[in-house]
Amino acid sequence: MKNIDLSGQTALITGASRGIGAAAARAFADAGANVALLARSTSEIAELAGEIGDAAIAIPCDVSRYAEMHAAVGKTVETFGAVDILVNNAGVISPIGPLHETDPDAWGKAIDINLKGVMHGIHAVMPAMVAKGGGTIINISSGAAHNPVEGWTAYCSSKAGVYMLTRAVDNEMRDKGVRVLGLSPGTVATQMQREIKSSGVGPVAKLDWDAHIPPEWPAQAILWMCTSEADDYLGRDVSLREEDIRRRAGLT
Repeated sequence: MKNIDLSGQTALITGASRGIGAAAARAFADAGANVALLARSTSEIAELAGEIGDAAIAIPCDVSRYAEMHAAVGKTVETFGAVDILVNNAGVISPIGPLHETDPDAWGKAIDINLKGVMHGIHAVMPAMVAKGGGTIINISSGAAHNPVEGWTAYCSSKAGVYMLTRAVDNEMRDKGVRVLGLSPGTVATQMQREIKSSGVGPVAKLDWDAHIPPEWPAQAILWMCTSEADDYLGRDVSLREEDIRRRAGLT
């Protein structure tokens, strides 16, 4: 793993209660950064904040509600003075199944979390980032943003929207010093993969568990993406399936 120093910076991470979000929180803290941990499930982020110590704050937040996201950003700035890095990680895989058998409200909820939640985070942090002359926004993307997967109409559609949002915001904000990138981590050993496995739908559900990478890998990639070494990927998705990216991020 590369030794990346982010001392004095503050990272706000959504979906921080488990999986990639929790691993990223630990990685940022180990790199010297302050971390704001956001999730709907309060006990897990409170426990993680306690583990990290004074450099962490737990903020209950439903990213699909803009008022809660805006308040969480305000609380982070009040506590640590700034938000230098935003990691839009919160996401859901459900509903899984054929579109015509899917509840439209459940489909819409996935869009609210996976796509609108990312927009809410960007919208809430942008004024402060622009005012201080820059920042980094990392949106967790997916191979499903670029290729259709059986039974994943909501997830694929939302992640495709996130990819275009990454490109569009980069187009608007790069000259203001705000770096915007996406991370496509591949299949990661998280609770989401357990949900996919239990659904039995599609090719990913058929993968063996040892085919998935550990969440610490995308966490390390996120740290690397906060450095100028990743500047040639601004406005794009970084794919951990690529051996060159794993090497550059210090994973090989």
